Amino acid sequence: MTLLACGTASAQTLRWAAQGDMQTTDPHSANEIQTNSLNGQVYDTLIRRLPDQSLTPALALEWTQATPLLWRVKLRPGVKFHDGTPFTADDVVFSMQRMRDPVSPYRVYANAVGIPKAIDPLTLVFALDKPNPVFPEHLVSLTIMSKRWAEANRVARPLDMKAKEESYASQNANGTGPFILVSRQPGVKTVFRRNPNYWGRNQPGQGNVQELVFMPITVDATRTAALISGEVDFVLDPPSRDVERLRTLPELKVVDGVDNRILFIGMDQARDKLLYGQAPGDKNPFKDLRVRRALYQAIDIEAIKSKIMAGFSVPTGGLTPSSRGAYNDASLETRLPYDVAAARKLMAEAGYPDGFEVTLDCPNNRYVNDEKICLALASFWAQLKVKVKVNAMPRVQYFPKIDKYDTSLYLHGWGGGSTDAEIMLTPILRNRGEQGVGVSNNGGWVNDKADALAGASTVETDPKKREQLVKAALAEYRQQINIIPLHRQMIPWAMRANVRVQHSPNNWLHVDLVTVSK
Repeated sequence: MTLLACGTASAQTLRWAAQGDMQTTDPHSANEIQTNSLNGQVYDTLIRRLPDQSLTPALALEWTQATPLLWRVKLRPGVKFHDGTPFTADDVVFSMQRMRDPVSPYRVYANAVGIPKAIDPLTLVFALDKPNPVFPEHLVSLTIMSKRWAEANRVARPLDMKAKEESYASQNANGTGPFILVSRQPGVKTVFRRNPNYWGRNQPGQGNVQELVFMPITVDATRTAALISGEVDFVLDPPSRDVERLRTLPELKVVDGVDNRILFIGMDQARDKLLYGQAPGDKNPFKDLRVRRALYQAIDIEAIKSKIMAGFSVPTGGLTPSSRGAYNDASLETRLPYDVAAARKLMAEAGYPDGFEVTLDCPNNRYVNDEKICLALASFWAQLKVKVKVNAMPRVQYFPKIDKYDTSLYLHGWGGGSTDAEIMLTPILRNRGEQGVGVSNNGGWVNDKADALAGASTVETDPKKREQLVKAALAEYRQQINIIPLHRQMIPWAMRANVRVQHSPNNWLHVDLVTVSK
């Protein structure tokens, strides 16, 4: 019996606050966790990831590998979209095709699962052109839209966020998920109501939230005050400096854990001169490994941890969201030593003893203390006479900017539910290529040796051979310092004492599992 059936309440509302808003209600147009998690209340995937990160059936009841290049998927019967349209295999075929569009950031995953074909209304086969050892992990990322609804509302193609496109799907949605989108006021609030016909409503652990109101509150102090006063019930990203105080208040509680996400610095290594900056000889310093290493070694990561993150970070030299992606190999996790003298020497050897000027693009409402981290980096690099202008902006401006490679230097983060290295290798680290490979390689680096190893790992089905390929690829990316790793976030969630949630390492709130008591 669910909590709702027990009569806990008939109209529980969860008021959820975070520092930044979602970018769009089009589920195939922006791959960013806040956007994904809110769209994930409305839209389902074939396979779902639970708070403990295990995989469980969602719109698909079964998925079996018939041959190395063919997967068979059986769909859940009796599911309907929010507008009453029955869910069928045709919707899956349509959604996969929509996500393969060149403007969709999901094309890398949609292409990885091959071409789907409907056998009957509840059966599909996915034909691959090469083996995919993490096929189920990719299905977790691919949301299903109604073919009929999308075509009727002229949104058969996803939005091009880089071009600032708008469409009916920008502020409207029609999924099969636990909540129905009621209204959207970008930057103010987005309201959802419980889907009474949700297919998962009778499954174990269901919560009792009837209405979800999401409110972006940019200012840290205001967000904390809203929680303490009772104006909001749940804060996804309480300011780290406030967390210990919040723990002491009897009307509140805090749950926390390590986020499956890595923060790193990306550098434009494609252009011959800086797009945003100035350097001696009108060159691009980031094309020189010695400069990249110097910037790395000038970062006092422990100072960031203690003074900015208030201890809520795990410094790393790894390149995957979780150390499990590197098979917990210590040699792939250790950082280069913090050594300003060595960094200055490298800068001089590279021909930049007096540094250069550059702009650091940074979100100011996406990661924990993101703008403060960027300001700290600017101060560290000033010791190398590198003059850094921090260009901080809201996530809705930041991601379209860097996704069209309009940057010279940027702070970024990557992660999610999967701890496999593939989540980082193909979209972020690999050379830009076809079918979405390297789609988020916003620095345009080319590392042919690592790319070949990473590419081989994506089709290697022997676990031992794949482990060696992944480790070798990561070692090569580390050697070339194509990105500068910073840390993995610790994620505290703060809430009213009457709210019960299940914390998730991918920073995804499963509202259908939340209970709000009187």
